[in-house]
Amino acid sequence: MHILYSFRRCPYAMRARMAIAVSGIQIELREVVLRNKPQALKDISPKATVPVLFTNESKIIDESLDIMYWALQQNDPENWLSGIDESLISNNDGEFKHWLDHYKYADRYPEQSEQFYRQRGEQTLLILEHRLMKTRYLSSDNISFTDIAIFPFIRQFAAVDQDWFQQSNYPQLQSWLNGLVNTDLFITSMRKHKQWQPEDSTVLFPAI
Repeated sequence: MHILYSFRRCPYAMRARMAIAVSGIQIELREVVLRNKPQALKDISPKATVPVLFTNESKIIDESLDIMYWALQQNDPENWLSGIDESLISNNDGEFKHWLDHYKYADRYPEQSEQFYRQRGEQTLLILEHRLMKTRYLSSDNISFTDIAIFPFIRQFAAVDQDWFQQSNYPQLQSWLNGLVNTDLFITSMRKHKQWQPEDSTVLFPAI
């Protein structure tokens, strides 16, 4: 069986799990505690970051977008692969992630204020807000690869100061985020699991 090393709250792992879940491919889920990574993970992936997928063919995939592609290329029942906006995803994983980290951990970056970092991140929020004025989701009126690739990071940005986000002038983005948070797909992908140990019984994901 395919094995996925994951960490529940990691946005990269979230999008990988959601793609696997929608594909219907069943895998063994191994929940990792980042401060105490299992040797089995280190053995197959020297950088030991999550997510890491170890396939039945002994192939190691240690980038979340590649895991999404892998799952959906095998089965894409909701046609997610038809909606891939590489520029939006690249911006999310690059510039936006940079400002998200500074905003979330502003005390680690005293060179500027939390508000400064938030404003830099808002440049991406504005791009997404304008996109969502045209279509229900980021690539079309249906959920696609682009939405799931970006969604966990917007969720993280919004959570830094939820009161501010709910009162901000991004109504389309708020609606988009709330809708995705409440999908069965996301709820399934966020179920809690204890830290994996080699002697544990197999945890199937998505659960039967």
